[in-house]
Amino acid sequence: MSKPGRAISLQWLVALAIMLGMLLLGAGLAWQGYRGISQALVAAAGDAAQQVGKTIDERARRLVDPAQSSIRLLAFNPAASNLAQRLERLAQLVESLNANKMLSATYLGYPNGEFLLVRRLRDPKLLERFAAPAGSRFLVQSVSLGEGGARRGEWRFYDQALTLLKAQAMPDYHYDPRTRPWFVDASAQPGTVLTHPYVFYTTREIGMTMAQRSVDGAAVLGMDVSVDDLASETRDLRMTPGTEIAVVDDQGNVVAYPDLQRVIVHEGDAVRLSRIGELGIPSLQQIHSQLPQGTRPQVYQVDGASWYGMRVPLTNLAGQDLQVLIAVPAHELLADARKVLFEQLLWTAALMAVLLLLGGLLGRRLGRPLQRLAEQVRGMADFDFSRDVGVDSRVTEVRELSRVLSRMSGTIRSLQAITLTLSRETQLERMLDGVLTHLVEAAGVSAGAVYLFDDQHAHLRLAAACRGTAYPEALTLGEADHRDLAEAVTQALALGGRSLAVVLNDRGHELLGILVLELKGEPAEIRAPFRRFVEELSGAAAVAIETRQLVEAQQRLLDAMIKLLADAIDAKSPYTGGHCERVPQLAQMLLDKAMQADSGPFAGFSMTEAERYEFRIAAWLHDCGKVTSPEYVVDKATKLETLYNRIHEVRMRFEVLWRDAELAYWQGLAAGEAEPVLQRTLELCRAELQEEFAFVARANIGGEFMQDEDVEHLQRIGQRRWQRHFDNRLGISRDEEQRFAGTAPAALPVEEPLLADRPEHLQPWGARKPPVVKGDPRNVWGFDMRLPANASNQGELYNLAIRRGTLNDEERFKINEHIVQTIIMLTALPFPRQLRRVPDIAGNHHEKMDGGGYPRRLGKDQLSVAERVMAIADIFEALTAADRPYKPAKSLSESVKILVFMARDNHIDGQLLRLFLSSGVYLEYAGRFLRREQIDEVGVAYWLGQL
Repeated sequence: MSKPGRAISLQWLVALAIMLGMLLLGAGLAWQGYRGISQALVAAAGDAAQQVGKTIDERARRLVDPAQSSIRLLAFNPAASNLAQRLERLAQLVESLNANKMLSATYLGYPNGEFLLVRRLRDPKLLERFAAPAGSRFLVQSVSLGEGGARRGEWRFYDQALTLLKAQAMPDYHYDPRTRPWFVDASAQPGTVLTHPYVFYTTREIGMTMAQRSVDGAAVLGMDVSVDDLASETRDLRMTPGTEIAVVDDQGNVVAYPDLQRVIVHEGDAVRLSRIGELGIPSLQQIHSQLPQGTRPQVYQVDGASWYGMRVPLTNLAGQDLQVLIAVPAHELLADARKVLFEQLLWTAALMAVLLLLGGLLGRRLGRPLQRLAEQVRGMADFDFSRDVGVDSRVTEVRELSRVLSRMSGTIRSLQAITLTLSRETQLERMLDGVLTHLVEAAGVSAGAVYLFDDQHAHLRLAAACRGTAYPEALTLGEADHRDLAEAVTQALALGGRSLAVVLNDRGHELLGILVLELKGEPAEIRAPFRRFVEELSGAAAVAIETRQLVEAQQRLLDAMIKLLADAIDAKSPYTGGHCERVPQLAQMLLDKAMQADSGPFAGFSMTEAERYEFRIAAWLHDCGKVTSPEYVVDKATKLETLYNRIHEVRMRFEVLWRDAELAYWQGLAAGEAEPVLQRTLELCRAELQEEFAFVARANIGGEFMQDEDVEHLQRIGQRRWQRHFDNRLGISRDEEQRFAGTAPAALPVEEPLLADRPEHLQPWGARKPPVVKGDPRNVWGFDMRLPANASNQGELYNLAIRRGTLNDEERFKINEHIVQTIIMLTALPFPRQLRRVPDIAGNHHEKMDGGGYPRRLGKDQLSVAERVMAIADIFEALTAADRPYKPAKSLSESVKILVFMARDNHIDGQLLRLFLSSGVYLEYAGRFLRREQIDEVGVAYWLGQL
């Protein structure tokens, strides 16, 4: 049997025939309309060209006629014989200029060579060129004959009221009117003479000179008429944006063009009019050289582009053979025609689409439902279950097929949703809600519930319910109920035969809970396929429940271990008890306020639930490195304290010196010395010892700053000598013996200073030198700290001379090293991906915004909001803590003041501190953890103003 060819649907053949017929008809009509509109637009362009010529002609007449009337009136004035008389008639000449704004200058020439010109000064360049005084409005240039016939040139500057501002002799001004064409032509005839257009030398305007001999023949009057307005007229009369218009004379000189810079050609100091070929407009040049005169548009080509050209003569400039050249781009002239053609084609296309749609609808009337079902089933075959399946049809078989496929599609989507919920939802309760909802929809039951087994209370606890409202929160189980749990639960819920209960067991067959589904309709036997489907699905749910419970149990265990570690750190020292518990709570308060902010710098700040949990873990572990900090350093309350307060040793030495003083007294008496002298010496020695020990004891407290004088006083006290009769190397540990290595024992008895810094007081780092220096190759954490030369220094003078507090440099480093150990310990732990930032959040709370903190000298841009929150919480808790042996607890106002100063010094984040104060976090924390006497008034508005 041969392979059948590709089938063509009849419905599409009908639709395509209608579409092609409409296409031919629409194309023909559109082309005919385009031709008609194009011809109309070309004809309209010819009419517009005639109107342009008339408009420019009328403009030229309005330029020439007023000047001609003025010059004819002035011709009737009797000629003045000298310069003074001529200046008396200056007002008439000025009035002629004022009456016609197109006049550039008015002048008179005389047969004897004398000359008088009045020029309007309105161009700043002319004022600068003529060095006119301020306020000048008119310039009078004159040439007159002096004694002996000598020619004398003068310039006079006048203001608007014709007040003479300046008169200036111009010896080099020798203008002779008799040599000018306007004078010669006007002298030879009685009428008005109009020259060809040219460029005025002085003003660089384009114009013509109009001249006429006076009635008495004693002078020739001249006026310069500017035709620059014709250029602006050509710009305004363009038919399209790309239209080119120019006015040329019979010699091809350009008289008017919108761009005057192209019209004027400079040849050295001289200027002239540009020729049409020099204008740089090929479309106008081709009209002038090739097209005949006429207003009918002629089409021609320029550089491959079509143009329409026209030549229109001007008639109002007597004796001037001027014409207007007009070039219009064809694509602009016919733009409207093309637009109409495009619109007609669009309408044709739209109509074709409508007809195609109608034809398709008619052809698909009966086959459309089956085609849609086929497409929907093909989508399901391609694993696309997102679309609804089903169609409306009057055919019974098609309607039934649609209903079955729709139910199958819904079941598959519900199974997809159940799988997605089981794999993605991390919270057990939400996971059960989602799975139960989709299971009720997929199974087509009326309601359902999931109960989880609580082994501590031996009952079933309601974990999720869908569509049911009468499910009890708990079901108590007896020993016998475990044998047939499904039946017991069904009876407890009073569901009878209208339900299906499936027990949920883990992989070790331990009871997890039970799934209960309420069936629709009357009690009936449950079909085996449906029961098998629910049991298989409940098995997957049981595995998911077991996994979630294991994860939650591990998380609870991790939280408990972290809390246990924090409590152990707090319990290690009675003086820092509660620090590791209070800091996380304060940090969480401030972080919550930052997340709740709807304005300001934290308006866009947010954290996911996983990030919040990560922050809580880091907050609880922020001081876990303190397990390595020696207690005697953390709790050091006096300068001489190590494992005990060594002031007792020092006091015993003073006691020895006291006894020595008494022995010296009795030995002196026995030797027969004077008793009063000995008594006075004894009392003086006792007083000095009392005063010096009191000073040493005060220095040991570390409550006041040690001045240089205090340190020198300690040095003097330490120089007192006492005798040691016993070997100081007996009864000591092996570590202490190593410190004496290399030092020979002194012969007993030996005199020693009362206070001293001895070699055995120094404990070197040895192999336990921490990797905190920046260049240390072991430093893989980026630490940047200054390392003291020794691990510890127990020198007595060295410790007593501590300037502030009770800690020396070695002990302060040991305190700060706890954060180093925190980072090292936490980075060594295999945190999961969602907790990978715990080491940074926990270990960076001693960094400063200016990069001056420790252990890595990070700046503000390198610290996250969570890390900056930890810094403020740690400092505020330390300031307000009332369990520190080395300092009293500060009040609320004192603590806020210190924080503000730290923010101004760029040590902590000022924006977070502003939120800390304005949101009231400080007060909420104080109410929960501070003593009543610490809580005082805080001027929040004042301190916010200081930030």
